[in-house]
Amino acid sequence: MAKTIGSTDNHVRLKALFLIVDWDKLNVVSEVFAKENCLLSFVSNGSGTASSEIIDLLGIGSTEKAVFICLVESMDTPHIIQEVRRAMGARSAGAGIAFSIPLGGVTARILTMFEEAVQRGDDASNTKEQGMKAIEIKNEMIISILNGGNSDAFMTEARKAGARGGTVISARGISQEVMKKFLGMSVQDEKEIIFILADKNTAVPIMDAVKTDFGASSKAAGVIFSLPVDQVMSLNALA
Repeated sequence: MAKTIGSTDNHVRLKALFLIVDWDKLNVVSEVFAKENCLLSFVSNGSGTASSEIIDLLGIGSTEKAVFICLVESMDTPHIIQEVRRAMGARSAGAGIAFSIPLGGVTARILTMFEEAVQRGDDASNTKEQGMKAIEIKNEMIISILNGGNSDAFMTEARKAGARGGTVISARGISQEVMKKFLGMSVQDEKEIIFILADKNTAVPIMDAVKTDFGASSKAAGVIFSLPVDQVMSLNALA
């Protein structure tokens, strides 16, 4: 059995880096990840749900999106984001957004893989680590997993509570019999996963606003939780 340990138990600190960009930028971001030797990265198709007034600000409007998730070392996160911004030539609105979430734990084999990569570039890693500072958590990513067909109504309620927009991806449940037994009701296999980025003062009101109509006991049979986001950057313009 693979051993799981806290990612902060070792000098290698890992984050999950999320990038949400227009689908036509898929190859651009993929090429950056390849050039930077990102060890674990995944991409999925999604759709934006942002209200029109923030499309120009964050670039996450109602268009087809590529949702990237990549495991990276904490110290490498700003560099990778900057390289994506350069590659996209993103000096106008609509480029996308990037944010990172610190990992609380990871399997030992994955951590070893990153440790070996650090050892191969030890001098550069030490220089980066010396410049790292503690970051105050100011944002949360709300993740909601709902029965299919509920995302529009969900986002309507979420916006009333302060959500500025979100990204939806389609998924399929793989433990539905357990959920049916636990909830005592029918649970659809087809799922919608909704990501909403919010400041930490707004996250709880948003979750409170949607939990009654879209929670576990509703027709949506939703599972709703949030994760701390330690860094948020627009991909719209070079720093």
